[in-house]
Amino acid sequence: MKLRKVGIIGVGHVGAHVAFSLVTQGIVDELVLVDINKQKAISERQDLLDATAYLPHRINIEVGEYEDLGDCDIIVNSVGKIDDVSRDRLAELQQSVDMVNSYIKRVMNTGFNGIIINITNPCDIIAYYIQKTTGLPKNKVFGTGTGLDSSRFKNVMAQATGIDHKSIIGYSLGEHGDSQMIPWSIVNLGGKPLSQLEKERPETFGKLDKEDIKNKTVKGGWVTYEGKKCTEFGIASTSARLIKGIYHDEKFVTTASTLLEGEYGEEGLFISIPVVIGKEGIEDKYELNLTEDELKEFKHSCSVVKENIAKIK
Repeated sequence: MKLRKVGIIGVGHVGAHVAFSLVTQGIVDELVLVDINKQKAISERQDLLDATAYLPHRINIEVGEYEDLGDCDIIVNSVGKIDDVSRDRLAELQQSVDMVNSYIKRVMNTGFNGIIINITNPCDIIAYYIQKTTGLPKNKVFGTGTGLDSSRFKNVMAQATGIDHKSIIGYSLGEHGDSQMIPWSIVNLGGKPLSQLEKERPETFGKLDKEDIKNKTVKGGWVTYEGKKCTEFGIASTSARLIKGIYHDEKFVTTASTLLEGEYGEEGLFISIPVVIGKEGIEDKYELNLTEDELKEFKHSCSVVKENIAKIK
């Protein structure tokens, strides 16, 4: 019987919380933690194991090297850190590329042929770089992208409307960054289009400040960062949801950063659009009927990502 095995590269704030989410939700059977600071991985393993006595399931957790990841079903890349909110994004880009270069050949030399989920920022560009460098099938490498931002959008909408976020269908698309956009034309609550609710109940839905909602969605990560100097819970839940969807072959629709091959008139970059997640990773891509203005916003976001891809040394 094949056990569900996931490797996490980089167990800082993000990687450690991804591990905790996977353990507490019982999503995996085996977990391999890899970090350049081996004692950090050892300490996180101990803390996780201490928690398992009060969980309804057992999990095997090991501290390993890159060579121990060859038989993993899924690898989560969460290396890197943000030192300062004013930090130069290009500097972060090159640091992240260098970190990936430091280990990726060692992983691929093991014969790894599973799925890689990238969290490391800039998320879209690093996912693109990993897929290009490894040569893995395009469906088997993707980034968490605006999966987190879409969660933030639903959270802001829930607070603005009073409707539970699980009854809200809507996404943030594009770059996992400042140029992301909200396709308002496809937002619906409980199956009813927002545009219709605006006409039927103007006293509630007609008063929504869409620009404010978008700004809170885009800047939500910095609100988290300001007091914590990291983000943890949201991205950990996003990652765990993707992994659960893969293991259970759920075919659920979410946003993730994937390779565009003509969708929305764009190609040759990774960026977030609605995708179908199943046992093969990204099994399908949804091309929404965006309005002319929305498509223009999305294409602008694509141009930002392309510009940064060109800066990789």
